[in-house]
Amino acid sequence: MPNHQQLDNITHKNLRVLTHHDPKFGDTSSYSRLFTSEFRYAQGDYPILFRKHSETGQFEAIALFGFAIEENLFLDNEGWHASYIPLAIQRRPFLIGFQQDLQAGQDEPNAVVHIDMDSPRINEVDGELVFLPQGGQSPYLQQINSVLKAIHQGDAETKLFIDALLANDLIESVSIKVELNDGSNNELSSLYTINEEKLAGLSAEVVYDLYQQGYMQHIYMVLASMAAMSHLIELKNKQL
Repeated sequence: MPNHQQLDNITHKNLRVLTHHDPKFGDTSSYSRLFTSEFRYAQGDYPILFRKHSETGQFEAIALFGFAIEENLFLDNEGWHASYIPLAIQRRPFLIGFQQDLQAGQDEPNAVVHIDMDSPRINEVDGELVFLPQGGQSPYLQQINSVLKAIHQGDAETKLFIDALLANDLIESVSIKVELNDGSNNELSSLYTINEEKLAGLSAEVVYDLYQQGYMQHIYMVLASMAAMSHLIELKNKQL
């Protein structure tokens, strides 16, 4: 089982975190979750697609990094080579947990910071301090808190966006086939994108409603991001 602990300045007072990106830290996945607030920044580097979560069956937006299960074409031993790194990657090894104060009679649990103690990023010698010597939060932890807050908000906002796409039947499955310079073929399945034909057929009232909610911009970012597929293919060909 994962060793996730609620962060506190006593138990974890000496913790440091290595913040650079390296294959040995487990950053090799071929995709990560992406939130609508990130679409503008991510679309220049990564194709933005949708997938169904393996456990919940719910759609989520993702940034695509490679064509195989453990293939991140932006990552090597010298770091992560892209202008933007998704929040879901930036937050590691921290995550959001929830704690309910029963004595206070809370209906909703509070979001609290947890840390994955099994992460290879964690040590007590090198890297960014989590807490200051006197027990206060380090600037690094304050930054992580901002990232986790953005993820917490982004999760709800992205779900509303995807619900709007589904309500207007704008999500369609897509099969991506890529032929590389060595003649080999890569095919990505179980992915989804926005149906441009149905988008073009929306009524003016629906388009205006999507625009008012800021969703048309998100839609255009998703569509524009597919131009990044050619860069992904170029990175793969260089690796051959």
